[in-house]
Amino acid sequence: MPNIKSAIKRARQSEVRRVRNAAQRSALRTAVKAVDKAIVAGKDLDTTKSSFLLAQKKLDQAVSKGILHRNAAARKKSRLARKVNAWTRSSSS
Repeated sequence: MPNIKSAIKRARQSEVRRVRNAAQRSALRTAVKAVDKAIVAGKDLDTTKSSFLLAQKKLDQAVSKGILHRNAAARKKSRLARKVNAWTRSSSS
């Protein structure tokens, strides 16, 4: 446990940030899983697209908050988009 006043404050700030980041990261993962579930379940196009847009939004928010690197977010969005597009093509045929 820190003894110096500034170190005590820093530990307190770190804990608050850790909890906030964990919540944000959990929401992000849930949004990404929702897209995968919508594709596997064969939901209608509107549901899948809306869950994909929400996942994109969450990824962008994570980047702006510093939780995720921008290239990692871009990679995840790209992979999700490929899945959604492949599913869209296969379901429309």
